Amino acid sequence: MKTWKPLGLAMAAATLSLAGAAAVAQDLRIGLQEDPDVLDPHRARTYVGRLVFTSLCDKLVDLDAKLQFVPQLAASWSWSEDNKTLTFKLRDDAYFHDGSKFDAAAAKANLERAMTLQDSMRKGELASVERIEAPDAQTLVLHLKRPDATLVAQLSDRAGMMLSPKSFEGDPAAVGRKPICSGPYQFVERVQNDRIVLEKFDKYYDAKSYAFARLVFLPIPDTTVRLSNLRAGGLDILERMNPSDAPQVRSDKSVQFMSASGLGFQEVFYNLGNGKRAETSPFKDPRVRHAFELTIDRNVINEVVGGGIFEPASQPFPPASPYHTDKFPVPKRDVARARALLKEAGVDKVSAEFAFGNNTTTAAIAEMIQAMSAEAGFQLKLRPTEYAALLNEAQAGNFEVMMRGWSGRADPDGNLYQFVTCKGSLNDGRYCNPEVDKLLADARTVPDQDKRRAIYDQAQKLLHDDAHNFYLYYQPWPFVLGKNVRGFTAYPDGMIRLKGVSLAQK
Repeated sequence: MKTWKPLGLAMAAATLSLAGAAAVAQDLRIGLQEDPDVLDPHRARTYVGRLVFTSLCDKLVDLDAKLQFVPQLAASWSWSEDNKTLTFKLRDDAYFHDGSKFDAAAAKANLERAMTLQDSMRKGELASVERIEAPDAQTLVLHLKRPDATLVAQLSDRAGMMLSPKSFEGDPAAVGRKPICSGPYQFVERVQNDRIVLEKFDKYYDAKSYAFARLVFLPIPDTTVRLSNLRAGGLDILERMNPSDAPQVRSDKSVQFMSASGLGFQEVFYNLGNGKRAETSPFKDPRVRHAFELTIDRNVINEVVGGGIFEPASQPFPPASPYHTDKFPVPKRDVARARALLKEAGVDKVSAEFAFGNNTTTAAIAEMIQAMSAEAGFQLKLRPTEYAALLNEAQAGNFEVMMRGWSGRADPDGNLYQFVTCKGSLNDGRYCNPEVDKLLADARTVPDQDKRRAIYDQAQKLLHDDAHNFYLYYQPWPFVLGKNVRGFTAYPDGMIRLKGVSLAQK
C-alpha cells in the first residue's frame, strides 16, 4: 500500500497532538477517518461533518436507536388533514452559542437560508416548502407546495440544524469557519487536517447529561494508525474501524467493539454529463458501464477487505428498510459476459481514471476493482484523493468514474432522490432521466408504504437499465472504544451521540 508523504506527516502530527491531549482528563478524543468539509450545515455534505454537527448543532427533530423520529429543538409536530401544512411547537429553553435565544423566528431564518443560499446543499431537501410562518415564539408553520412524506426526515438532519441568525450577517463563508449553533458543545477552533475542538456549552438545556468539558475530533485517514492510537490511550472513540481488523478487535480485551447495521452504501458512479470529462468518458455507452459492474465480485470484497461486515449491495435501500426488494439481486461476477458487452460496444480495452477517497479501506477496495476489471480489458488509473477534496472534484465534474460512500437516511428518499434526479444536489455525474424524476417526485407525495414501495420499484428498474452507477455494499458503522468509555450506543445512522456517555477512571 503506497503512503503519500504529506499524509505521513499529517499522521505524525496527529500522533503528537494525541499524546499532548491525553493529559486532559475531561477531553473526549474521537478519531475520524477523514477531515470534514465546511462546518456550515447548509453547505456541508460529508459524513464526518455530520459526526461533528451531532454535538455542535441541534436539529428540529432527531432519531432514536430504533430509527423513530423524536423531539429535539421541536417539542412536537403535527400535520394538517391535507398533509400540506406542518406545524412545530418549539422548546422555550434553547439558546445559541452566542447567547441569543432560539425561537420560531430563528428557525424560520435558518430554513429560509437553507432554501435560498446560492451554494446551499439543502435546497432539494426543502424543495416542497412554499413559505414559512412564525406566528409566535414557540410556533413554526411550514406551508407546502405539495404533500411531502420525506420532510420530517430531512429536518432530522442538516436541513433541520439551527445556526444563530446573527452569524448570517456578512460573508456567508464565515459561517463555516466559526459556526454558532445550539448544540451541547460550542466551536473553539479548527486546524485543517489536524483537529476540530469543541467545548461544553453551559447554557444548553440538557447540559447535565453531557460529561465532557471538551471534544477533540482528530482526522486520521490510516485505520492502522487510528487503532494504534486508541490502544495506546490517545483516542477514546474511533469511527469506521478497518473491517479486516474486526476479528482481532473482537478478541482484544483492552478495547470495546460496537457496530450497527447502517442505512447507507458504498457506490461507484459515472460522469455522464458534468463538463468536458463526460464528453470524452469511455463510459458513455451503457454497455461499457454494465460490463464494468460485471467484473466486480462483491463477495470477495466483503471477505478480503470487509471482514465479513460489508454486506454486498445492488440497490440503495438496505435489507432492514421496508423499501428493500428482492427484484434486484446482487449480480454475480461474469467476466465472459463483460468481455462480450465490450465487444458489442466496439471496444477491446477501456482506459479510465478511477477516483476515490484516500483511506486504508477504500484504497484496498480500489486496488481490488482495478485487478478484477483488468481481466475483462479495463485499465484503471487509480486517483486517491482526500475525501472533502474528492467531493469538490465530483461537483466540478473532474472525474470519469468515482467511488464514494453515503451514510444513509431513514427515509428512502434520502438515499436516492438527490443522487439521481436531473437537478439533484448530489447528482455529480449529471445522470438525467425525466421518467425517473417523475416517479421519485410522486413517491415524495405518497404516505402509504406499499404504494410508495411500488413506485420505487419502477424507478429502480429504470435506474438499473440506465446503469448510471452500481452499489458495492451496505455501509456498517463499526466503532472501537477505549475500555473506560461508558454509556455509548451505536446508532444505525452512524452518528456519535454523547448524551449519557462518560469515561470511567482508569
